[in-house]
Amino acid sequence: MNIELRHLRYFVAVAEELHFGRAAQRLNISQPPLSQQILQLEQEIGAQLFTRTNRSVQITPAGQLFLQDARAILLQVEQAASRAARVHSGQEGELRIGFTSSAPFTGLVSDALYQFRQRWPEVHISMQENNTRQQLAPLHEGRLDLGVMRNTPLPSDLQHRVLLREPLCALVHWAHPLADAESISIQALANEPFVFFDPQGGTALYGETLALLHRYQIKPFITQEVGEAMTILGLVATGLGVSILPASFRRARLADVVWIPLQEHDAISEVWLVWSATREPSAQMHNMMQLMLLNAEI
Repeated sequence: MNIELRHLRYFVAVAEELHFGRAAQRLNISQPPLSQQILQLEQEIGAQLFTRTNRSVQITPAGQLFLQDARAILLQVEQAASRAARVHSGQEGELRIGFTSSAPFTGLVSDALYQFRQRWPEVHISMQENNTRQQLAPLHEGRLDLGVMRNTPLPSDLQHRVLLREPLCALVHWAHPLADAESISIQALANEPFVFFDPQGGTALYGETLALLHRYQIKPFITQEVGEAMTILGLVATGLGVSILPASFRRARLADVVWIPLQEHDAISEVWLVWSATREPSAQMHNMMQLMLLNAEI
């Protein structure tokens, strides 16, 4: 069966006008080709859709039923084309973003997500919490569109832009002797028991903080190893040790934890926006990247 969309449009016009001349005028074609196309449609279907006389055109019961289906098909095609256009322009679709546990604590990420939702509410954002190491394979394989992570060595097929450089701070219990200090040198932590990340956890903050300590010839006395920054905060709040975290985690507001700025100029952490260098960014990706980079604090 060889029925094309134009056949359906021609049929609907005749069915609504019940006059070949007016239908032809509406379709901006001449009447003979229209009559021929309707006849061809009836032959393809194997049913008479109209009864014709010299004075009138009437739709048959088969034509009435076909009219309902033809309208539904044309509407579905129109809606499909509209959705495709909206996805192409970034107004609909899906955006998959990986993020580390610290990302929601940075204002630029939460602000960009809010602004995106206000501008493009029909784009579904799928947020997947993974540490830095866990985001690399999904970005490489196309299972994530964007990644928000801490600075880390990247494979050659991934590229990044810096979103934020923020200070690293010391965390101590409120009753700790250092708690009243306005700022301290990292050397003040040299002999303190540390609550630290598990080296197998995959967070970039582990290597980043350890490298900072090693640059100042400090070998930390690690008494607790945990997987998440929020657990570190909780253990520091119980007095089990000190730690170092990016300043953005201060948003957690634990009353028993005191944050002390470090005096070293290189005590900083970077937040990166990462994507595949081998895949063409979608409109949704481009829009989110623009918002995040516009808010970048660098």
